[in-house]
Amino acid sequence: MNTLQLGSSDLFVTPICLGTMTFGEQVDEALAFAILDRALERGINFIDTAEMYAVPPRAETFNATERILGNWLAQRPGARQKLILATKVAGPSRGMPWIRGGSTDLTPDDILAACDASLQRLKTDVIDLYQIHWPVRSVPMFGSLYFQPREETGASIHAQLEALGQLVKAGKVRAVGLSNETPYGVHEFVRLAEQHGLPRVATVQNGYSLLNRSVENALDETLHHLSVSLLAYSPLSFGLLSGKYDDTGLTGPGAPAQARLTKFEASRKQRWGRPEALVAAKRYSALARAHGLTPTQLALAFCYNQWRVASTIIGVTSVAQLDENIDIWGTSLSPELLQQVDVIRWELRDPAM
Repeated sequence: MNTLQLGSSDLFVTPICLGTMTFGEQVDEALAFAILDRALERGINFIDTAEMYAVPPRAETFNATERILGNWLAQRPGARQKLILATKVAGPSRGMPWIRGGSTDLTPDDILAACDASLQRLKTDVIDLYQIHWPVRSVPMFGSLYFQPREETGASIHAQLEALGQLVKAGKVRAVGLSNETPYGVHEFVRLAEQHGLPRVATVQNGYSLLNRSVENALDETLHHLSVSLLAYSPLSFGLLSGKYDDTGLTGPGAPAQARLTKFEASRKQRWGRPEALVAAKRYSALARAHGLTPTQLALAFCYNQWRVASTIIGVTSVAQLDENIDIWGTSLSPELLQQVDVIRWELRDPAM
């Protein structure tokens, strides 16, 4: 795999990124070390985490993933120099009182303190890509469909950018990014950065998969014209697009007991647990098999081949899953197959958006 530039930053990453939100919940430290070792061996140079992880979020596992990564880096001299390391500062609490005491804001001081804490847990001097995990503003995200106007009382985009600018100036962060953002948000972050000489957003990390192509509704145009790179998360929609739930449903007899949508009720209550999402996933699974592909091959190849996507974030719970996902790189999809994908999407749209 060749590396590619993230936005206008000086970061060059592989088009597959190892997501780590399972580390500290489904994946213990020893297995996480094995997965990380294998990713490095296979040539992956891009790792993404967040202060909020592991997932599903719990007070007991808050910050656990960053700690595991820090321990791995400390035991692998030289590994840090081979990697682009990304993490995220959590936005307003969203019902998680263990994050900044349940604050409904993300102030500049919060950003500065969170970055210092992440650096300490990760046992590194610099974060290559520091992202705001979700906006302070009222925006439709995490399964919400409609924008609801309200008086904005939290930290402004300008104030957040100024804090990020302090981190870049101090050498603690190399580049900055956003996550779960909208076209308006990206435009404002870029406009204000250029107007005030602050760090320009390099990336946006949003959900993108066969079950959630909402990026294609104006955000892709925004990213293209502003030279901001898309990092696609949940390309398998929490495993729905792997085909493993096709015959059993999420919790029926024979459902994979250790899979996240079976194991965690909190995950089933999110967009991936919608009955409509499973119906659509089964259609894509059948389409994949009709073309001699596994459901996972179709889902990942769809993201891997998209001009919209700079790097696809894969989350795994075993070394074998990691190898399977990496091996799909290079799989091409015929125009006929992509046309049939669009037929399904036209009928069922984006049930996991």
